[in-house]
Amino acid sequence: MKETKKDSRESYLFAAWATSIIAMFGSLYFSEIRQYEPCLLCWYQRILMYPFALILGIAVVKKDYKISFYTMIMAAVGGLISLYHYSLQKVPFMADNADTCGRVPCTGQYINWLGFISIPFLALTAFIIIFSLSLMIWKKSKEEA
Repeated sequence: MKETKKDSRESYLFAAWATSIIAMFGSLYFSEIRQYEPCLLCWYQRILMYPFALILGIAVVKKDYKISFYTMIMAAVGGLISLYHYSLQKVPFMADNADTCGRVPCTGQYINWLGFISIPFLALTAFIIIFSLSLMIWKKSKEEA
């Protein structure tokens, strides 16, 4: 009987996909159930997060580890937007000099759990997790090539 060893990249890919699903449904919960209207920067973060649910889902099924390079880039861009948005909320200098970005101000905080967890912080965390897992997949793929 042949024993097959599970590739760790498969677990990392699934974890990245699960992170994107949780982030997507979390943002939909805040906007559709709690009725929090997203600001412009929230929309940009969604534009980068939502495709992960589909892209990573397909990659999990097909065991396509090459997607990690592209998901790293997308997660890095999303993370930078989230970091900027979070800075607008939490750094007084940034908040004082922020331009208005639509009907809902980007400095607004619908949630402020433990004094530092806001919606952009949650998005930043998801982007960091997806980036880190994608980086681990990419490095492991390079080693095996």
